[in-house]
Amino acid sequence: MTRLHRYAALTGAAALALTASPALAQDRPAPQGGGDRTQAVRFATFNASLNRGSEGQLEQDLSTPDNEQARNVAETIQRVDPDVVLVNEFDYSPEAARLFRDNYLAVGQRGADPVEYPYHYIAPSNTGVPSGHDLNDDGTVGGGDDAYGFGLFPGQYGMVVYSKYPIDTRKVRTFQQLKWQAMPGNRIPTDFYSPAEQADLRLSSKSHWDLPIEIGNRTVHFLTSHPTPPTFDGPEDRNGRRNADEIRFWADYVSGGRQARWIRDDEGGRGGLSQGTSFVIAGDQNADPNDGDSTDDAIQQLLDHPRVNTSVTPTSEGAVEASEQQGGVNAGHVGDPAQDTADFAEPPGNIRADYVLPSRDLPIRDAQVFWPASGDPLSRLTGSYPFPTSDHRMVWVDTEVGGGRGQRD
Repeated sequence: MTRLHRYAALTGAAALALTASPALAQDRPAPQGGGDRTQAVRFATFNASLNRGSEGQLEQDLSTPDNEQARNVAETIQRVDPDVVLVNEFDYSPEAARLFRDNYLAVGQRGADPVEYPYHYIAPSNTGVPSGHDLNDDGTVGGGDDAYGFGLFPGQYGMVVYSKYPIDTRKVRTFQQLKWQAMPGNRIPTDFYSPAEQADLRLSSKSHWDLPIEIGNRTVHFLTSHPTPPTFDGPEDRNGRRNADEIRFWADYVSGGRQARWIRDDEGGRGGLSQGTSFVIAGDQNADPNDGDSTDDAIQQLLDHPRVNTSVTPTSEGAVEASEQQGGVNAGHVGDPAQDTADFAEPPGNIRADYVLPSRDLPIRDAQVFWPASGDPLSRLTGSYPFPTSDHRMVWVDTEVGGGRGQRD
């Protein structure tokens, strides 16, 4: 895929960061376009469940400003007011990305201040793209299970990034077409997939993006993805294995050097990040370090990585309350329920699935999960099943960028 097939919307020269909701008690300076001083930057990820069951439906829903779920998603973003945010499960549609920005984010929702994102990026996803193979081994070829990534149409469950800072689209790297087989020591279940299938399988169930964000004189690489859930398969564990290798991709990528030699982007460029490069890994990784169905070491590949800053773990009071009230399998979980980011039925119950992981050169000043306790008026945005917004919660991390740190691109 060439850059001509990608879409990046860039409008305006600068954005004014509006003060976050008093409920979050965050008063942060507006993003600046130049200089070398330290800047507070909030990065976030949110699996917003803005996917739809048919192609074009999301665009239709966002064409007017009164879709209730979209309003809730927009208000959640406005209350947290991130400077850079990844939205997972947003069907691929450049027009839908524009409509959500203009009809929802730029319009104050229920007393929240509007938020302006002059820059956004969206690109195709492997979901729903026919592979031509019987990947679920049911005797027929076609349907979501036989796509390169599960989806009923091309781009379902895709993603989009909104930013108050410029995105250097000339240096964006995508890895949609990277073959799973290219990864040394990969976990492909070779007894399940035929040699022809193994040769064609793509690593990413959606895509992996490296988006260089220009913050003053510094560049922070926003590394975004959404690995497959490690479920909906059989004893071969094809989705669990793929999930672990999709996560491993970023571990190799930020390691750079020899460990990243196997990596090739959609333009043919090879390798990963160079040493000293600032980055933030973000997305619904579908893996908990202690509980759930993922491969045992899947997310530890990032949490234990020497270049990843895990000094502060995002938490919330609402997650603890939900775990206690719902009980069941949650009572047997090993992990701290305060760190949960997803409100799932059992199994697996509530788990930590969503992450914002800066590089070690980016100090973490604060980190939270947007999961208000029931006594907070904003709990109406999270609620309980059937959820008013999503079964995932937004996760955000405040970092400091600049001040002599990071890479000058």
